[in-house]
Amino acid sequence: MILADSKIKQRLKDGSLEVISLWNYDINEQIWPASLDFRLWTTFKIYRKSRQTVIDSRTWFDKEHIETITLNDWDKFVLHPGDFVLWVTMEKIKIPYDLVARCEWRSSLWRLWVIIHSTAGFIDPGFEGTITLEMTNINELPIALYVGMRIWQFAFETIDWIVENTYDKRKGSKYMNQILPEESRITSDLY
Repeated sequence: MILADSKIKQRLKDGSLEVISLWNYDINEQIWPASLDFRLWTTFKIYRKSRQTVIDSRTWFDKEHIETITLNDWDKFVLHPGDFVLWVTMEKIKIPYDLVARCEWRSSLWRLWVIIHSTAGFIDPGFEGTITLEMTNINELPIALYVGMRIWQFAFETIDWIVENTYDKRKGSKYMNQILPEESRITSDLY
């Protein structure tokens, strides 16, 4: 069952769901009828296409083709057609063992033809950290995005039974406690 706004507020207040804004925003201002909005933080990673002919999933550890960029508060970044960036949320979240979070982009951005994620819209019980957003501009025109803008919405669902293998206890939890946007760690899956 998806949590309603009143239940999200209650769980934030009693600490059974933890969401911390890195800019000290009032999280309650970001609650909608059945979701919680997250914002863009200052740091993102972009792929340098000119330095790479192919991305090899077996040698992904070579990060020479990735550039980390940090902007100032409310700065603009222009996402060009076909560009793909990994951007991190302004909020840090800790998912309790009895919930999962489903993430969707806000429809206002989709209507500009910005895809916020094609996959990875599910956050397991026990995960803690910021969320890395996978963003692509599929429009024919560049789109300006701003640090601090609301970009993603999270819906929280209860789990019907006890989770035995939570994300924080699972071997191979590659993205636990991330703060910066994290590129793929697929190489750890292959060996």
